[in-house]
Amino acid sequence: MTREVDRLVELITARVQERLGSSAQPAPLVKLGLAPRDRGPCDNDEAPGEDCAGCGACVVRRPWAVRALEGSGAMRVGASAGIGEVPTDLARLIDHTLLKPEATRAEVVALCEEARKHHFASVCVNTTWVPLCKALLGSTDVMVCAVVGFPLGAMLPTAKAYEARDAVRQGAREIDMVINIGALKSKDYETVFEDICRVVKAAAPAGVKVILETSALTHDEKVVACALSKLAGAAFVKTSTGFGKGGATVEDVALMRAMVGSDVGVKASGGVRTAEDVVKMAQAGANRIGASASVAIVTGDKDAGKAKGY
Repeated sequence: MTREVDRLVELITARVQERLGSSAQPAPLVKLGLAPRDRGPCDNDEAPGEDCAGCGACVVRRPWAVRALEGSGAMRVGASAGIGEVPTDLARLIDHTLLKPEATRAEVVALCEEARKHHFASVCVNTTWVPLCKALLGSTDVMVCAVVGFPLGAMLPTAKAYEARDAVRQGAREIDMVINIGALKSKDYETVFEDICRVVKAAAPAGVKVILETSALTHDEKVVACALSKLAGAAFVKTSTGFGKGGATVEDVALMRAMVGSDVGVKASGGVRTAEDVVKMAQAGANRIGASASVAIVTGDKDAGKAKGY
């Protein structure tokens, strides 16, 4: 079994390296078939083009462009006051995160209130808080996401699977698990693959995001980690825990997107603190953002949530 997995990883790695060397990452707007030039002229003739930042009315004048950015992973766009009725489905792709070990009940309650107010995709919390978040958000469209094997990833596959299963039973609808970094670096791909497979199976029907902790990996290790995650049935690959030596980078997000293609999500997390960071990650291929500074990102208030952190 071990030799078969090793050989499979070698083949996948070779294919990916070949693909990365021979083709550029397609532009998200063109790839999605939503480029403005295909949907008619911009209503603002004084400032045409998808990079316009003039009137702040794209959400009503160029909704196709905004939806294209959503498809690429953008969480929010700027808009001026008094521009008219704005579609309500463009603000649902951010995981509002609170994972610091000293988080209090009051802080978790506040997290849920913010998620309800801003209609974030989910709140991402440690498993101990799942029942509370479920109780607070059960009547809303905000999901509860729980982390598993967090933040080290060095637990037994059976332990991670049990934690994931229990979190789903308590109300989690998504699971963010940390990959077994040591096994990956040891080229023990069978253990890495089994680890992810067990969590995916235990968490069903909840989707599983596999946290790679990219700052700790080489280029080839990132490629292999993405390949194994996709083969094991992960819904997303995710850059970071937020507790490692580094967070998400544009280069890592682009590599992960190129590796998993369009049928697996890419989540950028760790160090994403501003709207500018979100745009960069979206353009690189992320379609979910994990952030503790979510409110600051969507409101422009630099002081909002400053003390939360991961």
